Amino acid sequence: MTIEAIIPARLDLAAVVEDSVRVADEVVAVTIRTTADDLPQWEPGAHLDIELPGGIIRQYSLCGDPDDRRRLRIAVLREQESRGGSRAVHDLAVGTSVRILAIRNHFPLDAADHYVFVAGGIGIAPLLPMIAHAEASGAPWVLHYAGRSISSMAYADALVDQHGPRIALYAREEGARLDLDAVIAGAPTDAGLYCCGPAGMMEQFEQACLMHDRDGHMERFAAAADKSADIVRPDDEAFEVHLARTGVTVQVQPGQSILAVAEEAGGDVFGSCEEGICGTCETRVIEGNVDHRDDVLCGRDTGTMMICVSRALSRRLVIDA
Repeated sequence: MTIEAIIPARLDLAAVVEDSVRVADEVVAVTIRTTADDLPQWEPGAHLDIELPGGIIRQYSLCGDPDDRRRLRIAVLREQESRGGSRAVHDLAVGTSVRILAIRNHFPLDAADHYVFVAGGIGIAPLLPMIAHAEASGAPWVLHYAGRSISSMAYADALVDQHGPRIALYAREEGARLDLDAVIAGAPTDAGLYCCGPAGMMEQFEQACLMHDRDGHMERFAAAADKSADIVRPDDEAFEVHLARTGVTVQVQPGQSILAVAEEAGGDVFGSCEEGICGTCETRVIEGNVDHRDDVLCGRDTGTMMICVSRALSRRLVIDA
């Protein structure tokens, strides 16, 4: 895979809100229509970087049809402790202008003979195109979908109506409990395992996969608790970063991020979540060894790093910024 495939070009496409529909308690599905002739091709698991009114930039999973090259759909939960993004999405009116800044995919659907999908709450969003792809390919699949109540679970009724016994719903208010250990233990050995949901569910899914020696694929909406504690360490040391495109060399001290220091130095860098989960700050590494502390790359040797949280194992890094 090329670096260009890993880090897609920034798009900056003009778009407008075509539709906004309430699909569950506190969840709206927003359809965005681009004014461009053709959107870049995207695959199940992808998310977009969107600039909302007021200059707010956020990342949301795509839950529409990848074959529709004019429209993108997102489903967004109104977060009570939102930094403003989810409220801004819920306030979008038809005709409002937005900008599509990038489409990325760190949660791709790999080919498999079977699929087991696990969703918690709004975590259903990136799984919807995956389910559609599995259905179209003829591969057997099941969905385990948990939430507070049926009314809070976006698309729950539609999924049951369309797919019947392939859908297992678990509503806490009705006393239903999702046993992830049993789900993973009972999954076919050749099944692809995919999970998206709240932090607690993700941690249980990860532990169940480790317990049963299975490879699980996850999409996080927030940094894992153990990762959050691991981002800043008492033994961190200073290191040097050379910004190749800018031609500037900076020192990153303990407690500082490469992103923040590079921004201050005028580097060509972008960020959003500052937790190592959204992928916006992914940057090509030209020279040096990386201490990966994000929840996306998870130490994989992609030739890139998330500069909002990751640091250097070597005394010097050279990055494409």
